[in-house]
Parts: sequence; structure tokens; C-alpha cells
Amino acid sequence: MLRNISIAAATLLSVVTINAQKNRNTQLERPKLVVGLVVDQMRWDYLYRFYGKYGNDGFKRLLNTGYSLNNVHIPYVPTITALGHTCIYTGSVPAIHGIAGNDWTDKETGKGVYCTADDSVQPVGTTNTKTGSHSPKNLWSTTVTDELRLATNFQGKVVGVSLKDRASILPAGHTPNGAFWFDDSTGNFITSTWYMNDLPQWVKSFNSQNLPEKLVANGWNTLLPINEYTESAPDNSSWEGLLGSAKTPTFPYSNLAKDYQTKKDNIRYTPFGNTLTLKLAEASVEGEKLGGDTITDFLAINLASTDYAGHKFGPNSIEVEDVYIRLDQDLAEFFKYLDSKVGKGEYTVFLSADHGGAHSVGFLKEHKIPTGFFGEDAEKNLNQKLKEKFGADKLVNAIDNYQVYFDRKVLADNKLELDDVRSFAVKEIEKDPTVLYAVSVDKVQESSIPEPIKQRIINGINRQRSGDIQLISHDSMLPPYSKTGTTHSVWNSYDSHIPLIFMGWGVKQGESNKEYHMTDIAPTVSSLLKIQFPSGNVGNPITEVIGK
Repeated sequence: MLRNISIAAATLLSVVTINAQKNRNTQLERPKLVVGLVVDQMRWDYLYRFYGKYGNDGFKRLLNTGYSLNNVHIPYVPTITALGHTCIYTGSVPAIHGIAGNDWTDKETGKGVYCTADDSVQPVGTTNTKTGSHSPKNLWSTTVTDELRLATNFQGKVVGVSLKDRASILPAGHTPNGAFWFDDSTGNFITSTWYMNDLPQWVKSFNSQNLPEKLVANGWNTLLPINEYTESAPDNSSWEGLLGSAKTPTFPYSNLAKDYQTKKDNIRYTPFGNTLTLKLAEASVEGEKLGGDTITDFLAINLASTDYAGHKFGPNSIEVEDVYIRLDQDLAEFFKYLDSKVGKGEYTVFLSADHGGAHSVGFLKEHKIPTGFFGEDAEKNLNQKLKEKFGADKLVNAIDNYQVYFDRKVLADNKLELDDVRSFAVKEIEKDPTVLYAVSVDKVQESSIPEPIKQRIINGINRQRSGDIQLISHDSMLPPYSKTGTTHSVWNSYDSHIPLIFMGWGVKQGESNKEYHMTDIAPTVSSLLKIQFPSGNVGNPITEVIGK
């Protein structure tokens, strides 16, 4: 009897031990790699305006095999690059995460601040301090990439790549294995000592290929016969800007190779900047062995040439259409590479944008749509009015991000109260017929501004870094520096309505027209990976996408 009890106990202990070992050896199911693709200045409608020109393996692969969210908006103003990338990866808004603009004015010193500039770090891969001395030190919140690093005890790797410093640095977060951006002075990708003291060998090898020069060697002509670009305005439109030494905004750009040698940033305005970035992304997969084991890695990619081309030529140009048609081919090649290197179905991709872009003023005027320029000589004129009223010169230190900054030192020296000056300034600004609303940032909540504009102002105002008055212009009013091409910054759908598509591991197939926000991207990825939401997150997981 005792022998039977002993056998039974031993058997039970054995089963418990086996189950415990099995539990210890069971890996949490996650994709091998997450790839974040943020297409700079991509309006949502580009997915369908150029649909007939896309192949089956780029944008259409995302649309047909992934989950597309068709009603995603940016929940703050101003809608600009640094804020967009930060919001996507933090799930937060400028009021919380601290990135108040590409640039902002320090209200105490009156000096301008660039979002990622950091004079405490040194450039790596270049001697150009202005280009290379950058870090995420101004970012207050964690990113989904930070949270992946924390969740995996820093075993999961994170890499950020972009032509732009801010679009590589901010998505990659505080703790990546590397963030790399393009140096116009050398034509190489570089980093800073925030991340490392020397470039990895794979980046050195990539730079040694001199790929930018090879990409522009034959100039830039349309991929398709130019008469097939029926989605765009005539090639030589008066509202387009000029590229390099070109005398007209027309194809072919035969001088591109020579122009690149003169000024290397010319590649940014062409589709070849996107090609270059995706080739660096592939090199990072190879060099860092991303997706090479069971621990999830993250590759944050910004495709910036769409933004540069948009600013230069405007959304209705053949140049922008060609950039997207070529990007479609580049994405197809990139997905094919990931299929072979990481494994089809083993990685998760999301594609979105940091903001959209307005139609050019000249284009809208041609079609009798209300438009114009907003804020012409606004700072000069407002300072003059304030001087006449208060007797002090240069009370306005800057107008940036559609916000008015007052000079604290001038206020103090003249014994003036901010509220008095600000109230008078609001009334003067509202006399401008191009202004829809002007509001003191401390009085937005009780203002008569309608939703969703009111909440977007509140979300976009950072108490310590934003201006003192928020301006909202009338629809399709562009700032005066956009005489040609276009820009972005406002709450309107052309700037705030962005694409969002998930594809791959853990993602359902389908589409939705429900309302979502840019802030929902990070918690959706976090939920998919079963990691903590970023520290400043205010978004919600999109359960339609991940089915949970």
C-alpha cells in the first residue's frame, strides 16, 4: 500500500515538474520584427488617387492583405513633422510628451530651440556639429520602442532610419541600438554619441557604396510615359518650385547628378531619397540581425522624400505622383526582402503619416476654390500695434507653429502684464480677415471655438514650450513662405486625415471607417506585443485590427 502511494506521489511530482518545465520553455507569441513605416506628408487620399498606377505588391499588398483604417485623424495642432512622429510612437500629444514643434522658442531666454538639438553630444560619422549633435533629450515620454526594450530587458533591438534627424531620433526613443540620419555635407548616414562612439561597420560599409551618387546618376524622369499622369496638373505649372539648377519645374531633370554634387540635399526632393532610406533599412536588418531570433525587434522608418517633394512641387504635381509610384515599387521590393530575410507572416508592419499637406494656393486659385496667404508680415505689424498701445518695442519675440510668443524680458523691463498685452493682441489679430480664431492659450477651454478644433488646440499646447496665443487660419490659407509648392500645420482634413494600415503577424484583414486617432497607433502595437503602453499614452488599442 505504501509502495503504491509512493509511486503515485512520484508520478504526480513528475507531471508537475514536466508542466513547470514546459511553462518555463514556452515563449510568448510575438512577431519577430515590427516595422513602422511613416510616409512623410502622405495625405490619406494618395492611397486611392494613384491606385490605378500602383502594382500589386506595395500599397495594394497593404490594402488587400492588411487592415486599413480610413478615418484616422491627428488630434492636435500644429500638424507638423516632429509632433507627428512623436505622437505615433508615444500615443501622446504635445501637451504631455514635450515636443511642441520642429522648433519652438524658449520663453525664458527668448532663444529658438530645435526639437532634437543637443550640444552635450558629439556627431558620429561627420565633423558637422549642427548636423550631428542631436538626441531625444527633449522628449519627455517613453515610446513604444522604449517599452519594447524595457519589456525584453533590452534584448529586443530597435533601430531608427530617416533622411531627417528628428524623424529617426524621436521614433527610436531614448534607448535604441541606433538612430541614423542623412548628412548633406558628406552624403553619408550619421549618428551621435548619445547612441555610440563610432558608426557600426554595416553603416560604414553602406556609406562606402556611395549609393546616393549612383541613384541620381541618370537624372530623374517619369517612370511612366508622362501623358499617363492623368491624376496630376500639367507639368509646367506656375505654382511649382524649382529643383536644383532647373529653369522650369519640368521633366526630365537631367542636371540632377551635377546638382547633387553641388548640393547633396537635392536628393531629398526626389524619389531616390526614399530608395536610399529603404536600402539603409535593409542594411540595418542585415547588420543588426533584426528579426533574426525569437525576441521581437523594431525598425522605425521614415520616408521623407514625399515631404520634400510635396513642399517643393505641391500635391497636384506630376513630380509628387511619380514619387508615390516609385515609392510603391520600393515598398514592394522591401516587403519582398523582409519575406525572404525574416519570413512572410513573421513580421508586423504599420504604415501611416506624420501629417498631410494642403493644395497649392496657385492650384486652388486656378479652380476658383477659396484660398490665399495667411500672416503676411504678421510679426512686424503686430509689434507695431503693440508699440503704439504700450510704448514698448518688439514685445512679440516670434510667431511660430501658428502661435505668438511674447518676450518675457521686454515685458518685465517695461513693467507690463502678459495678460494685458495678450488680450490686446488677440483683438488686433482677429481684425485680420484671414484669421478664423485667435485665442489666449490659457482661455481655450472657455472659448467659443467649436470642436474638434478646441480639443486639438488644448492637446497641442505645451505649457512650458508653446506660445501665448494660438492662431487658426481660414481653410486653405497658407503661410507666405509657401508661394510655390505647399506646406502643412493646420487642423483641416488635408493636413490631419492620415492613412493607417496594419499588415502581417497578428493582424486581421479588412477595413474600417470608424473614427480613430494617431494616438491609437502606439497602444495598438503595444497590445499586439503584450507590452506596457508608453508612459504618456492617451490613445486606445484598435481592437478591430488585432481581433482582441
